[in-house]
Amino acid sequence: MSKKTSFIKRDLCHLFLLLLTVASLFPFFILLVNSTRSHAEIQKGFSAFFGRFFIENLGKLLLNPNIPVIRALFNSVFVSVMTAFLATYFSAMTAFGIYMYNFKGKRTAFKIILAVMMIPTQVSSLGFIQLLMKIHLYDTHAALFIPAIASPVVFFYMYQAMTASLPYSIVEAARIDGCPEVRIFNKIVIPLMKPAIAVQAIFAFVGAWNNYFIPALVINSKMKKTIPILIAQLRSADYQKFDMGQVYIFICLAIIPLVIVYLFLSRNIIKGVSVGAVKE
Repeated sequence: MSKKTSFIKRDLCHLFLLLLTVASLFPFFILLVNSTRSHAEIQKGFSAFFGRFFIENLGKLLLNPNIPVIRALFNSVFVSVMTAFLATYFSAMTAFGIYMYNFKGKRTAFKIILAVMMIPTQVSSLGFIQLLMKIHLYDTHAALFIPAIASPVVFFYMYQAMTASLPYSIVEAARIDGCPEVRIFNKIVIPLMKPAIAVQAIFAFVGAWNNYFIPALVINSKMKKTIPILIAQLRSADYQKFDMGQVYIFICLAIIPLVIVYLFLSRNIIKGVSVGAVKE
């Protein structure tokens, strides 16, 4: 193959990736544009030019008595951070137990966890709400993040990552030195699993941030509602109060924490995915 042909193929690949990037970013561009336009302008149709109503839309949203934006942002950040922490930490601990220890019923436990992974959330939602009422956790934020302790999908990924990058010899050496199991997990396993944990933390954070179904069933108090609930509430307002400018500016605000989390943890995504996907 000549150098000219290879250069042409490389340029075509770069062009394709560039077009793919533009197509991926285009919805965000439209979101930013519409957040600067008034409701009447948005109703007229598509526009590639920024408007003059960004500050006005933001002011209307922040002053809306039915939409406590700042409180909802705090609620979503709190629930998402707790969900990401509990899901990754306890899933890694469960994966470590199944991976490192040999006990009767190990294979059965592993299969049961994977079977739970196949059950949709909607199937168990009614029983979940009844349980929350019995233990007095209904209409609380704890009901949104405590179930993250049992995350079969995160467990499966962490188990795969450990089989690929956690040698038995390191753990055995720590045991010979008299290191307790909890300390082995916190001081040795967690640092080795950082890339995989970072990937799952991003996924868990985004999943909790965008979760609408369970919070809509569990949370009733206005000051406890999360971002997706308020966005849906704003969109379902009656015709006279409906304002697309506020909806778009609200979605813009909701994206900011996701971008921040991604910027902090994104460098671990490729490394973490490769660790979890390749088995030695």
